[in-house]
Amino acid sequence: MKARAIYPGEAEGEALVSPEPIGFYGGIDAATGVVIEKGSPLEGECVKGRVLVFPCGKGSTVGSYVIYGLQKNGVAPAAIINRETETIVATGAILAGIPCVDGVDIEHISSGDTVRVVAGEREAEVILK
Repeated sequence: MKARAIYPGEAEGEALVSPEPIGFYGGIDAATGVVIEKGSPLEGECVKGRVLVFPCGKGSTVGSYVIYGLQKNGVAPAAIINRETETIVATGAILAGIPCVDGVDIEHISSGDTVRVVAGEREAEVILK
């Protein structure tokens, strides 16, 4: 699948897919990488080392720093795939150095799929294995 690179890099891992937007501030514990948002489809799941797939971000701009905190604490996702990356997620991915792409029809990716993200300076590709 073709995509747009938000932050370049390559990563591969098990997909963790949310059909709903993710709010990182108050939604994911930066110390553990566990989704703590009550009622989230991913509640109780850990993002560490996985390819985190969700339509878009939501919530406070502090979410960018939560993404950065995930990386500093060694519990960040390997990559982020969005339908549309908004400013909060883009800033967090850039601060944390996490490959991030958007423009992807995420409905074709399921939790548990092995996904490879190859993101250049502008264009990217998402490969299901």
